[in-house]
Amino acid sequence: MKIAIIGATGKQGSLLVKEALRRGHEVTAVVRDGGKISDPKVKIVEKDLFDLNYDDIKANDVVIDAFGAWTPETLDLHQTSLKYLADMLSGKPNRLLVVGGAGSLYVNPEHTIRVMDTPDFPDSVKPLASNMGKAFDALKTRTDVRWTYISPSANFVADAERTGKYVSGGEELMINSKGESKISYADYAIAMIDEAESGKHINTRFTVVSE
Repeated sequence: MKIAIIGATGKQGSLLVKEALRRGHEVTAVVRDGGKISDPKVKIVEKDLFDLNYDDIKANDVVIDAFGAWTPETLDLHQTSLKYLADMLSGKPNRLLVVGGAGSLYVNPEHTIRVMDTPDFPDSVKPLASNMGKAFDALKTRTDVRWTYISPSANFVADAERTGKYVSGGEELMINSKGESKISYADYAIAMIDEAESGKHINTRFTVVSE
């Protein structure tokens, strides 16, 4: 399988590259600085996301969006970048997999209260969660793109171990057997590449939690 990873040098993106290579897939890294990619097996497209065109990525079966923006003045890029990619892939056969957020997951069966709406949700994270949530709200209305949105658990841990085990769910925040809503970036990468291979969740969102 051919997989393009946007934001391939970020913390999550780099683990996605490793996981895809580990399984023998052909990987193209879409990055602004190709010098940060040292593995000779990785093809490089050195471009800003907003300079990409379909010809740059059309050879890939799956395009994984691992783009991230973290400063207050750039948070709205979560919305504009995802729309840009969705528009680019509109009507095309390529699949779009998105590294999503947990803030838009629901905490009740009626799906009326999101994680970001709960009293204990940190104020400092609300702007990020809100922008990612709006980006997802726009994406889920689209039927012209073969998208999948994967939300992590509430505690998304960059440097935790790769256990190789996770449990998947639906639209609601999940808690594991230890009473934790937690997953490592490495185990999330496994779930993402599993979905790239299986295509079980076309035009839907699901979430994953560590065992």
